[in-house]
Amino acid sequence: MDFSVKLLVLFCMMFCHVIDDFYLQGILAKMKQQSWWKENAPDKMYEHDYIVALIIHAFSWSFMISVPVFFVGKNYIFICFMIIVNMFLHALIDDLKANQRKINLIHDQVTHFLQILVTWGVLVMVA
Repeated sequence: MDFSVKLLVLFCMMFCHVIDDFYLQGILAKMKQQSWWKENAPDKMYEHDYIVALIIHAFSWSFMISVPVFFVGKNYIFICFMIIVNMFLHALIDDLKANQRKINLIHDQVTHFLQILVTWGVLVMVA
């Protein structure tokens, strides 16, 4: 595969990141915060529901950034494996920002772009 095509895939992955992380989150942006649940559903039974919102958004993001790879990749099992790995990493990173407040938006975004670079490197450059 020509390097210009590989580079285009990287830019498409970054564009998909921007779309999903900033435009498509919707209510999940609030629901992945523990504080939202405490304010809007204070019952003990909803105490950990923010985790579901984190995972749903993380899956959406992981799938979205992988869509460009499906057009050039060959090993679909490995692509699916990377979607799962990225999903858990993304949820962890978002939790560090939204709930634990250990990182800010800059750290969050730099880390997500590093995820994209590693995913691109593994699935496009090496494969």
